[in-house]
Amino acid sequence: MHRIEDYALIGDEQTAALVGADGSVDWLCLPRFDSAACFARLLGDEDNGHWRIAPAGADRCARRAYRPGTLILDTDWETPDGTVRVTDLMPQRDRAPDLVRIVQGVRGEVTVRSTLRLRFDYGSVVPWVRREDGHRVAVAGPDSAWLRSVPEVHTWGEDLGTLSEFTVREGERVAFVLTWHPSHEPRPALVDPYASLRHSAADWRAWSARCRYDGPYRDAVVRSLITLKALTYAPTGGIVAAPTTSLPEEPGGVRNWDYRFCWLRDSTLTLNALLAAGYQEEAEAWRNWLLRAVAGDPADLQIMYGLAGERRLPEFELSWLSGFGGATPVRIGNAAVDQLQLDVYGEVMDSLDLARRSGLSPQPDVWALQTVLMDYLRTAWRQPDEGLWEVRGGRRHFVHSKVMVWVAADRAVRTLREHPDFDGDLDGWRALRDEVHREVCEKGYDPERNTFTQFYGSRELDAALLLIPRVGFLPPDDPRVLGTIDAVRAELEQDGFLRRYSTDRAAVDGLPGDEGTFLVCSFWLADALHMTGRRKEARELFERLLGLANDVGLLAEEYDPVGGRLLGNFPQAFSHIGLVNTAFALFGDEEAG
Repeated sequence: MHRIEDYALIGDEQTAALVGADGSVDWLCLPRFDSAACFARLLGDEDNGHWRIAPAGADRCARRAYRPGTLILDTDWETPDGTVRVTDLMPQRDRAPDLVRIVQGVRGEVTVRSTLRLRFDYGSVVPWVRREDGHRVAVAGPDSAWLRSVPEVHTWGEDLGTLSEFTVREGERVAFVLTWHPSHEPRPALVDPYASLRHSAADWRAWSARCRYDGPYRDAVVRSLITLKALTYAPTGGIVAAPTTSLPEEPGGVRNWDYRFCWLRDSTLTLNALLAAGYQEEAEAWRNWLLRAVAGDPADLQIMYGLAGERRLPEFELSWLSGFGGATPVRIGNAAVDQLQLDVYGEVMDSLDLARRSGLSPQPDVWALQTVLMDYLRTAWRQPDEGLWEVRGGRRHFVHSKVMVWVAADRAVRTLREHPDFDGDLDGWRALRDEVHREVCEKGYDPERNTFTQFYGSRELDAALLLIPRVGFLPPDDPRVLGTIDAVRAELEQDGFLRRYSTDRAAVDGLPGDEGTFLVCSFWLADALHMTGRRKEARELFERLLGLANDVGLLAEEYDPVGGRLLGNFPQAFSHIGLVNTAFALFGDEEAG
């Protein structure tokens, strides 16, 4: 069975594909991240769509790696007859998405087989395939895909798939190009696969070279930034949480969610990472996406939106897919979109404050939007909510949510102090900030154990409490902060990494089963240890976290310390954002350029 860490990512900043260590593209949604998949073997079997290129009879590649500073994947195969390399990429598109796969002979003479099974609508629709002008053309409903090879090789139909077999010797190359377009439109212009490879390599390397981080672990930081760039939907600037859906948080479990959307909770941390690394243009695009998405009635602010700011993301299940490793259901859409999460107001206010203080280009009406959000929070902050982890066990007064309300008021007060020409209720917002602070310290803190708690009156803990010093709610040396860090480690640590919260009591999140350790929370722990002077522990934890990345440097959402494998959707933007921010926090002042 495949493991999540067996996969590598390629993409064109509008969608992405996962390529397995066996040479098979097992996940690809076209034309956007959130479109229906045409390769869905990841969540089913071969008959749900995949495209494998490998030496005949071979099982798993010998090695693979991204070309430095790029999203171009080289996979090497060793056989008794010789060595062959498959290079996979998705060039930045002009109009239509292209998947390019180039086979090159490295040594000897190797017979290679390509097996393409297109299955539109998440593996449920078998297209009609015909020959036309040297192409194989697959059509079903709104979808059409064209396959060609350069040079043309022997290709035939078999078992509702398209197969090719050919031999390459040292120095010889065969390129395949798969191009999608709406079936009612004419075929797009053909791309030169070799020119696409050259241009993509040059573009990625030029982009990567702009990274300002020059400390230790630069390769991991650059790989994380490339991954974030790959998860960006270029037309709008939105960044998806992951390019996948329903990769399980527990092997065989039901905690399977669709992450192909943009979460407001990621906004401040994303901006922080992009700005710190020197990517001003990407930071502005993300800020502008944020402004468009949240425009409207503040009472209707959502926790997540579609790639272009779409609001309706209905959740449903695909019964014909057996799930990754048998984990069902496979979900499309995300019902958490309708939850109330008060923390997003703090994250939006914090993001816009950071954008203003970092010198991003001013946008009209940003302050007017912020004042409307603050007016709404005056009364709304007293409500219970579902919290940043999107629990489905009912609303509570989550401490992290209230802390982020304090952040919203604090940033509003700070903005008025720095810009006295702005209109706003300084006294009212200061009073709100102070009231929230008092209530959290009274109702969200357990003096007996010297720790803040997950929600008012509970004995549960939450890794999000580690953000209290980071957002400025209390200073790092406050005894309550130090006590919280120790308590969170004592209760939520598992084999050196952190869980989000305890799942032993299903009433909190309303879900059966368990989940792995949550990688971004472990990065938050490293940050908190660093802020409180435990720098050696922070660095040791950071290094252990880096060791969880797969062979091409990618991280999922979670890690299973017992099974020693990655869990959850993959690759996960939040995990890579955590890596970048923690690298800057731990090493930026000393050694970054």
